[in-house]
Amino acid sequence: MRLRPVPALRAATSLLAPLLAALLLAGPVALAQQQSSIHPGEVWNDNRGLPIQAHGGGILQRGKLYYWFGEDRSQGLDPALRYVGCYSSRDLVHWRFRRRIAFADPEGIGPNWILERPKVFYNNRTRKYVMYMHLDGPLHPSEHGYRLAKVGVAVSNRPDGPYHFVRSFRPLGHESRDIGQFVDDDGSAYLIFEDRPYGFRIAQLSADYLSVEREVALLPMHLEGGALVHWHGLYYVLGSHLSGWDPNPNLYATAEHLEGPWSEFRDLAPPAERTYGSQSTFLLKVTGSRASSVVFLGDIWKPKALWDSRYLWMPLQLGDGRMALPSPQPWSINIKTGETSLQR
Repeated sequence: MRLRPVPALRAATSLLAPLLAALLLAGPVALAQQQSSIHPGEVWNDNRGLPIQAHGGGILQRGKLYYWFGEDRSQGLDPALRYVGCYSSRDLVHWRFRRRIAFADPEGIGPNWILERPKVFYNNRTRKYVMYMHLDGPLHPSEHGYRLAKVGVAVSNRPDGPYHFVRSFRPLGHESRDIGQFVDDDGSAYLIFEDRPYGFRIAQLSADYLSVEREVALLPMHLEGGALVHWHGLYYVLGSHLSGWDPNPNLYATAEHLEGPWSEFRDLAPPAERTYGSQSTFLLKVTGSRASSVVFLGDIWKPKALWDSRYLWMPLQLGDGRMALPSPQPWSINIKTGETSLQR
């Protein structure tokens, strides 16, 4: 007995065939769009199917869009320039490539000049996007090293640029290497920076965000990778030991006021795990209709292949003045409700 195709099934098959073919041709782009959760430590592709290049970065929210800025360490770039990757997302999972922002040596530092940890603020007063960056390099062009210890400032009319370099300086006259950003609930903006001789400084930006106006706190700990968040009446500040590219046990402290007094520093995760191979760069608070969540953003550095460095994003466990980073595992977030869920 010969079976005949059911007409409706045959019609459905003919309709699905082009769709399946398109998905196969799309390859990694289609797979990236199908992903519904965040997988810490795995390759994270953008809408083009290319690995996201936003290392040592930070997040800026404008309306319903999140902008992710970070160091672009792609292979094959012009060695005389330094690059910042800019991406946007509505759900923190799927990221659209916006622009590769290029900077030339702004002050004649020489071929070994350094641009790290870009962070972007939006100034409601000037309606400008203000990018801060760790700007560094040797004192002599033929040398290497971190001797200048400055911040650089660039501005733009759009979040994805182009950005115009404005100036560089040492904030309040202090050395500044790794930087972090923080915007408080009242809209005031702050820079977190590592001052190697003294410790960890938190300072408020000027009204136009183009300079640092006053120091708020000095935490006498030698930490870098600074990040800060205000959650349920407490400020949590987070940092990493000074161990170069090697991961270490990141620490956090709390205070009721930015000025302090600050608590003793505690381990974010079991010390033997060395923050699961990552280093802090940003704390992202997501406030929804049902919950408020704080997400740890960290970098898993690969110094011999920086272009392949990965990201460790995980929702933090907070309560009673304690903060804990769970072991990495796939997880999802609902931007509307603010709720997160682990996929064990």
